[in-house]
Amino acid sequence: MPSLTTTTGRILLVDDQPVSLRVVTQLLQRQGHEVSSCTRGEDALAECLAHPPDLILLDMMMPGMDGFELLGQIRKNPKLASIPAIFLTAAQDQELLLRAFESGVVDYVTKPFLAEELLARVNAHLVLKLTRDRLERVAAERQNLVNLVAHDLKNPLTSVLFASEMLMLADVEDARKARYQKIIHEATQDALGYIKSYLESQSKPPDSKRQQHASLHKVVDWLLERYTLQLEARGIAVSTRLPEQAAMVSIAPKVLRQVAENLVTNASKYAASGGELMFWVRTGAPGYWQLVVQDRGPGIAPARQRELFKPFTRLSEHDPANGLSSGLGLALARQIIAAAGGHLFYEDREGGGARFVIELPEAHVKNTATHPAGDAVEPLCT
Repeated sequence: MPSLTTTTGRILLVDDQPVSLRVVTQLLQRQGHEVSSCTRGEDALAECLAHPPDLILLDMMMPGMDGFELLGQIRKNPKLASIPAIFLTAAQDQELLLRAFESGVVDYVTKPFLAEELLARVNAHLVLKLTRDRLERVAAERQNLVNLVAHDLKNPLTSVLFASEMLMLADVEDARKARYQKIIHEATQDALGYIKSYLESQSKPPDSKRQQHASLHKVVDWLLERYTLQLEARGIAVSTRLPEQAAMVSIAPKVLRQVAENLVTNASKYAASGGELMFWVRTGAPGYWQLVVQDRGPGIAPARQRELFKPFTRLSEHDPANGLSSGLGLALARQIIAAAGGHLFYEDREGGGARFVIELPEAHVKNTATHPAGDAVEPLCT
């Protein structure tokens, strides 16, 4: 018999007749489908919950939970409701068949059936189901991309807005004008760079073989240059603690800056005026370096810390970002650091405040010089 099936999938077969189960199972398996079978509706429901199939073939009339009741239970579950179901039935009663469609089946095949007909109907509904699944995945990926772009553009655009507002002040000093203009220029370049990276990621796969390294000292220098004026405008003093030894980690510098600035902007939103923000580079677990961003804000209540890295979660009813905070920042940051083989975690700070720790694998790079700012290490305040 020629193969009529062009799409294969996982099919759940439900029938109380062992002979029918065996015949249909062999027919579907010869076409490349993965088939699981049950003789009771209750077992079929449990199988659907444990391993959702792409298609269900079920007998209409069975003892105990029949096909109608099973389908009703499946349709009540949002995770299973989209699975297409085809009735296998010997019934010819028109009212019963109408009831079948009303219950949510997409098709039916009458017994005894032609193998070619059964395979054709199975293939048609599998194609529709798997195509819909692919479209849903694409839509989800696109939405994730939109979320990423919107989130990552927020920080540089906020810097542009801050610097432009400062330049509009009548009494701004000339020396600060140059710094504000530099912030605007570099933040705009960052925003365009993010857009370019996202567009390139959609057109070609990333080069996974390319090893990239970042200097934690240079990341701290970048954070100071970008955010010191903004933090000072909020009444937040900035301090650092940097080791003499070069601290190189395995991650792309731009990616690490994105993660670190999310921590800085969070601290600037929640840390109280008159407080301080510290950048601290220290050794972590063996073979790891840590970048610590700590403040003297209210910290996170112990009962809420478990929710800290959940997407779309804000731990305060008050939104200091005036609607610009999506609750995605920390969740995305943890995913990015984990993908680089590291960890992002939270600690309560002694004496009050929050401490976020980025821990990344050490990168062994030749000719790494001692950081020139190492002599100016400020004392650590815990």
